Amino acid sequence: MVRGVLFDIDDTLVDHAGASRAAIVGQLRDVGLPHAASDADRWRVLDERHFPRFLAGELGFQEQRRARVRDMVDDPDLDDGAADAWFAAYNERFESSWACFDDVLAALAGLADRGLPVGIVTNLDSRRQRHKLERVGLGGRFDVLVGLDTLGVGKPDAAVFRHACELLGTEPAETAFVGDRLEHDALGARDAGLLAVWLDRNGAGHDVPEGVVRVRSLAELEEVLA
Repeated sequence: MVRGVLFDIDDTLVDHAGASRAAIVGQLRDVGLPHAASDADRWRVLDERHFPRFLAGELGFQEQRRARVRDMVDDPDLDDGAADAWFAAYNERFESSWACFDDVLAALAGLADRGLPVGIVTNLDSRRQRHKLERVGLGGRFDVLVGLDTLGVGKPDAAVFRHACELLGTEPAETAFVGDRLEHDALGARDAGLLAVWLDRNGAGHDVPEGVVRVRSLAELEEVLA
């Protein structure tokens, strides 16, 4: 029986990708750079290139942001101050575009009706993610938040999932974890002994690994937990 539920935030509860796309298109337009869909896709690719370097300890948090900007504007010699200002302008747009998905509030209400504790496991620092939850109207809805700064490691390390379960007051085997990333979220949770629910909103079409349940919407979560 599931006695608690943990969630990822970005692209699980909050539309990170949509906000990022809107923000980068506006930023590129304002600085006079090409801003077609392919340019927005390039920003996403740079995020996927440099953010794992931060998680691995190769770059600091601000350094990975500067690396993304320098690659985006094709200027490896752009100084730190200019790169920081460029990213700050983008980030202001990004934060103003944050919004939770339409299926989130109903799913959380359903869990609350069942008396299940809920929490967060995220690969960003807890302060920033609490700010994000507050901004999209989800502040105060979670009993636990485990960020990258909590243990100094992130998903898919089993320690973060198990620590979150401990804080939630549940055993891993009776805890579900819901996240949009197959490798970091679903497989990490499965390997830590949790019920792994892969939220595949876009229908990526991959084969579903053993021990993982795939859903297309949080509206399906109640049926999975039942």
